[in-house]
Amino acid sequence: MTAYDVIVLAGGAAKRLGGADKPGVRVGGRALLDRVLAACAGAARTVVVGGRRATARPVVWTREVPEGGGPLAALGAGLRLTTAEYVLVLSADLPFLGPGTVDALLAAAGRTGREGALCTDPDGRDQPLVAAYRAEPLRRELALIATEHGSLAGLPLRLLTAELDLARVEAGPDAAFDCDTWDDIAAARARIREHGAVLDEWMTSVKNELGIDLDVDTGLLLDLARDAAHGVARPAAPLTTFLVGYAAARASAGAGPEEAAAAVAEAARRAAALALRWEAEASAAGDTADGAKPDAGREGTGTP
Repeated sequence: MTAYDVIVLAGGAAKRLGGADKPGVRVGGRALLDRVLAACAGAARTVVVGGRRATARPVVWTREVPEGGGPLAALGAGLRLTTAEYVLVLSADLPFLGPGTVDALLAAAGRTGREGALCTDPDGRDQPLVAAYRAEPLRRELALIATEHGSLAGLPLRLLTAELDLARVEAGPDAAFDCDTWDDIAAARARIREHGAVLDEWMTSVKNELGIDLDVDTGLLLDLARDAAHGVARPAAPLTTFLVGYAAARASAGAGPEEAAAAVAEAARRAAALALRWEAEASAAGDTADGAKPDAGREGTGTP
C-alpha cells in the first residue's frame, strides 16, 4: 500500500448548521470526524486542522492562520506537519467515506505523470477535499498562490486544483456525500438504517466503541443465534453469542486479529453444532410423545 499522511479539515463556521460543532455531530452513534478517521486508519500521520476534541484514534492538531481563514489556509497549515510523499486531504463531514475510496485515490495519484487524484460526485463535480495529492507539487502550488495573493486566507480551492495535473476518480453516490445542512445529517442518519446497511453500520460502530479490531463474520453469528433460538429457546440467542465471544477471547488471548477471528469462527461452529443436537433431541422427544418408539425400525434388523 502507498505510504501516505492525511490532513482532515475540521474547521469552518458551519453556518448552514446554525454554527453547530459539525465534526462532532453524530451519525450512527459516531462523530462525523471519527467516521472519516476510520476510513484512513492506514495513514502514517494524521493531521486535523480545527479545534481540539476527543477522537477515536490519536491525531496531530493544528489551526489555520488566521482561524477561519478557509480551506487553502487550513491545507497549508496541515501540510507543514506532514512528511510523506503522498497526502490525503479530506473534509471532516463525510459519513460514508470508506477505505476503498482512499485506496482508489492513492492508486490514481501514483500513476506516472499525475500530481494527484480527486473524487468526482455523481453529477461530475470535482471534490478537492476528497483527494490525494503528491506532496511536492502541492507545496509548490500553495507557495506560489501565497506569494501571488499575499496569503492563503479566504482563497478558493479552485486556485489550487486548476494548476495541478489531477486524475479523476468516480466516487459513487456515497463516498463524496457531505453534510452541510441538517437535512443532509437527517438523510445520512436515515441511510445507515436502511435494510442493506444497518447491520454493517451497527457492527462497525460497536467495534469502534469497544476498541475492537476484528473482522467479524456477521452471517456466521446470525446463523448461530438462529440455531440457538430455534433449537433451544429464544433467550438462548444473545446469551450464546456472548459466550462464544468470551470463549474466543480466552482462546486467542495475546493473538492477532486473524487468530481472534478464527477463534470466533471455531467457537461459533461448536456452539451451533450443540444447538442442532438440542434441536434433534427435542424432535426425538416429540416423536416419542406422539406414540412413536425411538429407533423402532432398527431393533433386531442388524441395521447400524
